[in-house]
Amino acid sequence: MGRTMRMEELLNEALKRKASDVHLAAGYPPILRVDGDLVPLKAAALTAKAVETMVREIAGEAHWKRFASTHEEDFAYDIDGARFRVNLHVEQGRPAFAARLIGSKIPSFDDLMLSPAVRGLTEVENGLIIFTGPAGSGKSTAIASLLADIIARKPVHLVTMEDPVEYVFAPGVGLVKQREVGSDTASFAEALRRALRQDPDVIMVGEMRDPETIASALTLAETGHLVFSTLHTSSAPQAVHRIVDSFVGNQQEQVRRQLSLSLRAVVAQVLLPRKGGGQVAARELLVNNAAVSNLIRENKVEQIASAMQTGRAEGMITMDRVIQDLVSEGLVDAKAVEARLAATGTLRRKR
Repeated sequence: MGRTMRMEELLNEALKRKASDVHLAAGYPPILRVDGDLVPLKAAALTAKAVETMVREIAGEAHWKRFASTHEEDFAYDIDGARFRVNLHVEQGRPAFAARLIGSKIPSFDDLMLSPAVRGLTEVENGLIIFTGPAGSGKSTAIASLLADIIARKPVHLVTMEDPVEYVFAPGVGLVKQREVGSDTASFAEALRRALRQDPDVIMVGEMRDPETIASALTLAETGHLVFSTLHTSSAPQAVHRIVDSFVGNQQEQVRRQLSLSLRAVVAQVLLPRKGGGQVAARELLVNNAAVSNLIRENKVEQIASAMQTGRAEGMITMDRVIQDLVSEGLVDAKAVEARLAATGTLRRKR
């Protein structure tokens, strides 16, 4: 058997192959995700001890101690101008590792092929903007691109709450503070509770994971702040349903009212295989106009998709239409798209 690969060698190999993710687990060789597919490296299967050795090269004492105690740990790691979001976890009593390549440079609107309607979200002054979609679909990257544009042009105070901090924003014409859950604050909910005392204009909360975080985000959006966050749903209407369904009983009526007033837009995003290699993002856009607001308030979420089909003048577009456009433009293959959506559970609505 050959020597165990060092962690920095592996991460550099991931960069070389343009991988999006890196996986380590006992009993397998190192595995990369390239263009959405898992690609095992031609190396010996790792032992649990080898995984631990590789992980400890980059984890540092504090992260390793927390991992040993809780069996879960998230942190960021920088190498050669790139940044990885690392998750440590335990499977069958053995350490395992997953890392997502973030990159060090925030992509531009053109890099991400953001539509004019999505770019226009940078002009929204207050309220809640949600990006939703499967894990790894580029939600936080798209938000980072919008935020980078905002802070470059506007003298605003941006406060982010992330787990861990992903893209590091360059100083703009205003003030930027990036808070990391676990080291700078105890939780998303705690950070949001404290945010009102920090005089923010724009807030980004990495994920709305629980009712307390959602409630705090809605309150901040209601009180004149611009709030960006993410969810894990396969469509924009499902994001509305997920928020309301996070609460019980008569709380739901209050949340529907708040959401109908404070929601500005939902972008649902999925990565599709591009013809010729690579991936391209398909983005569904829901804009909270008067018709959508009424549907949210009246608990008629199932009718939002129809409202989106009639709202193209305001930039709204359904995922079905986005995919049709990408196929027509020759960017994606219809059969490959259906296979990817089925594999990720992001099934298209019947027309």
